[in-house]
Amino acid sequence: MLRTPLPRRPAVALSKLGFGAAQGGNLYRATSDEEFADAVDAAWRAGVRYFDTAPHYGLGLSERRLGRALAGRPRGEFVVSTKVGRLLVPSPETAGQRDSEGFDVAADQRRVWDFSRDGVLRSLEASLQRTGLDRFDIVYLHDPDDHWEQAAVEAIPALIELRDQGVVGAVGAGMNQSAMLARFATETDVDVLMCAGRYSLLEQPALRDLLPAAHDRGVGVVVAGVYNSGLLAQRRPPADATYDYRPAPPELIERVDRIADACEAHGVTLPAAALGFVMRHPAVVSVVVGMRHAGHVREAANRADVEVPATLWPDLMAGGLLTPDAMP
Repeated sequence: MLRTPLPRRPAVALSKLGFGAAQGGNLYRATSDEEFADAVDAAWRAGVRYFDTAPHYGLGLSERRLGRALAGRPRGEFVVSTKVGRLLVPSPETAGQRDSEGFDVAADQRRVWDFSRDGVLRSLEASLQRTGLDRFDIVYLHDPDDHWEQAAVEAIPALIELRDQGVVGAVGAGMNQSAMLARFATETDVDVLMCAGRYSLLEQPALRDLLPAAHDRGVGVVVAGVYNSGLLAQRRPPADATYDYRPAPPELIERVDRIADACEAHGVTLPAAALGFVMRHPAVVSVVVGMRHAGHVREAANRADVEVPATLWPDLMAGGLLTPDAMP
């Protein structure tokens, strides 16, 4: 896989395809330790060297599993990002229950929003313990949508301090929106931003704010949610497809069917086109795809290597299926 340095200091080389480890936290359903370890092994063989996790994913399970799966590999050859903003604290009152935020794990802990300097430091220390790593290459603020002031005034400066000390390699934020990410790009000294779901073959709001701001400031953008939570993940969207983790409305399924028609006419699958589209933008430094098992890895790696015909994009524009300013 092509490894692209982030355009700002300090340089962190990212593989063009990144491994999203939320499934390692039992997102939606249980995943075995062996299944997840096999997925990491397959990713390594495919050239993937960027791995993304977070305390939120399975109440720390994803971080623990990823740390074990990467143990023994040369530390200088891979990049790991984690996130801060949700502290995990013991929750005896929910003992015996299951997590209520989409992960099939015991609810023996709960998440507490905290973007204070102390919260950032405590979160990172706990993540280092869970992963067994000596450092993180990238640290993102995790979904600070309702916490701009504390995130900008306390959390980002705390991360910058750690970056300047060499404790972390690069800092930024990861969100399911683009407008606030654009503010981070223009108003703070971040290196890289993760945008989930807002820059895809289906929708491109990030073209109006985040991507031009990031490109102008030399901030790298990592795209996640490239399949819009499943709507673009198959050759044709199933009737029960999801969008933003909810049932997709019929008009969106119809739109995706039309995009799939165009893809087939150009000899490419819808998921391969979805990956190829976001990889074209000059501000995008990696695309993170959730991977549960080795089959998912091989599928994603094959799609990432597909050369999408350049004629597809103007055809989609002509059909009103792609915004006219979508091509950089």
